[in-house]
Parts: sequence; structure tokens; C-alpha cells
Amino acid sequence: MISEQDIHYLRRQEIDADKWDRCIGQAANALIYARSFYLDHMAPEKWDALVLDDYRVVMPIPWNRKWGIRYACQPPFTQQLGIFAAGEIAPSLVGACLSRLAEHFRFAELFLNYLNPYPSLPSHTNYILDLNMPYAQLAGGYKKDLVRNLKEAASSSFAYIRDFELSTALSMYRERYGPRTPHVKEESWRRFSTLCSFLRERGQCILRAVRDRKGKVLATALFLVGEGRMHLLQSTNLPEGRHTGANHFLLDRVIAEFAGQPLLLDFEGSDLPGIAHFYANFGSRDEPYFFYRLNRLPLPLRRLK
Repeated sequence: MISEQDIHYLRRQEIDADKWDRCIGQAANALIYARSFYLDHMAPEKWDALVLDDYRVVMPIPWNRKWGIRYACQPPFTQQLGIFAAGEIAPSLVGACLSRLAEHFRFAELFLNYLNPYPSLPSHTNYILDLNMPYAQLAGGYKKDLVRNLKEAASSSFAYIRDFELSTALSMYRERYGPRTPHVKEESWRRFSTLCSFLRERGQCILRAVRDRKGKVLATALFLVGEGRMHLLQSTNLPEGRHTGANHFLLDRVIAEFAGQPLLLDFEGSDLPGIAHFYANFGSRDEPYFFYRLNRLPLPLRRLK
């Protein structure tokens, strides 16, 4: 039985990045978000970790500071973190890690990954689709609503664009959806742009778009690729394409392009019924992840949070 005292709390400067990334690479639940470069981009100098043995099990802990209080929090554009290991992650290990975390923080809000279930943790919806089969087989799993929308889109002479300018895609997404996420500050948008540029040079940031017959951009999709997954980080359905089926067409073409490859298409959500229905139409399945919240702040602050 693993006790809390077996788990070491390390500051970022104490973490061996090579051993860390080796652990993530070998983990059964490996995710690009947990790579040291991803954390260094999105939470520079503000992530610590829990480490068991010689990096056999790791848990990144991003943090920030407000009102003089250090608290654990999820960086923007980082859907899931939590505990990573090559072997089984038992509920007792999850419990031990959360107890150890609580020794260092009085407040925490963290999203744990899909292999970190724990009895008291609420789950969130996340749809994934295994692309490692022929396109015809994947398309055979589409729901009737999607098939109908794709037939309508086929008459619109859309053009599928296999490359697109990164800065334009990021600007379009922020203009369209930024007002819905006021908690994402300017610095985080800048960090994400830098991260995408870094991954684009490594072939791990993929951009696709749809134009109409006049060349007008109707929809864009930005994927980050790593650990056997294509994460749909940003899906931008522009007003001109909203009622034309452009977004349906775009994701169908992405699925056709990458069909047969050993990849999971990770749609990145969603708990919103309309978006969940949209992703489920592609024959995807729900792979829930989990939310952890700790609030031991002094009473006046506890009520504010």
C-alpha cells in the first residue's frame, strides 16, 4: 500500500525533465499536456509535481498566486492532467496523491485524466474516435443527422484546405470565442500561440480549413498531436459557415485524411448538450475525465470561492 509519505513533492527546478518525459512517454494514459515542454509553455516556472519512487508515477501541479495565497489550478488550453503511470492507477493511489497535494495547498481546482477515477470526483464528458480503420468503416458509424448534413454540404462546392496560417486561425478563434472565456488572460493567449508555433515546427500542430467557392473561410480546426492523439484544441465555425454544414464537412475530411493511422481523434469535450451531440454524431465514444476541488481557505475567502 502506497502511503502519502512515499510521494515526494518537487519544485519545478528540482524535476529531472528527461526522467519526467520518459515516465509520460511510457504511461498508459500519456497525454501531450503532461509533457514538460507543454507545462513549461503554459505554466512557466509555476508548476511543481508529485513523484513516486524514481519517476514511476508523476502528477504535475500547476499553480498560481492570488491575495498572497498559492493555489493549484488548471492552465488554459490544458484539458486534463492528473496522475500518470505505466501501470494501473488504483483509487488508493489517486487518494494518496490528492491527500499529499492538500498538504501543500489550501485551494485547488484541477482536472484529472481519464484513468484517474475516484469515488468523490465528478466526471466531465470527452468524446474520442479511433481513426485506425478504413474511412468507409469510420463513415459507417456516422449518425443519420451527420450523414444528412454531409449530403447538403456536398452540394456547396466546399474546398478542404490542408494548410492554413497559424496566426490567422488563432485570431479567428479568439475573435469568435474569446469573449466567452474572459478568464483566459492576454498572457495565456500569447503563451498558447508560442506553444503552437513550437509544435508546428515539429509537425505536431495541424491546421485545416474550409473555404466556399468564392474563397471565403467558413471554418477552421487546430489540432495538437502527441502521445497517439489528435487533440481538437480550437474549432472555429465562422458565422458565414454556421448554417452550411461547413464544420461537419471539415471534420469529416479530417477523419478521411487521417483514417487508417494509429491515432485517436480527441474532440476535447463537451458537457454542453449541443456540442456533445455534434461530436457523438461522428460515431465517437465518451471517455470521461474528472474534476478535483479543494477549499480550505479562511472563511471569508472560502465564501468568495
